[in-house]
Amino acid sequence: MSSIVVANSLSKQYGKVNALCSLSFEVNEGEIYGIIGPDGAGKTSLFRILTTLLLPDGGNATVDGLDVVRHYREIRRRIGYMPGRFSLYPDLSVEENLQFFASIFGTTIEANYHLVADIYRQIERFSTRKAGALSGGMKQKLALSCALIHAPRVLFLDEPTTGVDPVSRKEFWEMLQKLRTEHGITILVSTPYMDEAAWCDRIALIQNGRFMQEDTPAGIVKSYKPVLWSVKSRQMHELLHDLRRFNMVKTAFSFGETYHITLSDGLSIPQLKGHLETCGHEQVEITPIAPSIEDCFMELMNQTL
Repeated sequence: MSSIVVANSLSKQYGKVNALCSLSFEVNEGEIYGIIGPDGAGKTSLFRILTTLLLPDGGNATVDGLDVVRHYREIRRRIGYMPGRFSLYPDLSVEENLQFFASIFGTTIEANYHLVADIYRQIERFSTRKAGALSGGMKQKLALSCALIHAPRVLFLDEPTTGVDPVSRKEFWEMLQKLRTEHGITILVSTPYMDEAAWCDRIALIQNGRFMQEDTPAGIVKSYKPVLWSVKSRQMHELLHDLRRFNMVKTAFSFGETYHITLSDGLSIPQLKGHLETCGHEQVEITPIAPSIEDCFMELMNQTL
């Protein structure tokens, strides 16, 4: 399988802040590659370099065999880019936005309608509505249609589901899967939502401009070594504090309605439960659980501290 995006030791600084630290990776043709991490981790800087909008301070990268600095004009014809913030023209209608983006690439809506048909049909009834008046989910579908209308080889989506409701998020990922399967488009997508890793073929967990781990979602979960436990009690507010101050508890993080913890060797579950009951906790429940991508991310973060 050939690589369509290649980064070699990419670096970027903003003053004294290292946004990207000698980052190297490859994306295979036809895969969905997810870059997952919190705000400020370096995702947007990376995407702006790969889409030729920002110059790296060090290293180099190619997209579809073309250097992102020397061949930026040709790369822009071969990629689609959906930035994190809604970047279409709010005073133009849905149809006018799509026509405009087709025209600047020297094509027409009709020529590549097969690429956007399934997506555009969902917003076609709003074709005369101004883009700025659309809901978050509708804006997302319009932006994706505009990024696809010139038939790109590679699609870059920077946090496309941020601020979108859960139903629209699921629909969006289903559309990406179909684009990859039916049209062979390579997709790079960044997201702060750890649960979206399951939609990707491979992912990279990024923090402070570095990839902490890169693998398939299943591979990252499989590499998680500690035994993970879920803990809850009637006194949930005090529970996290009591867990973290107990020196036999290695890590303790909030996950939904419970806390996920790992333990030092030698501490048994009955001993932990007894300790918490001594602290005044009632109805203590401690159960083993399988780790999620978020658990893996937090464990990797803890290792770097």
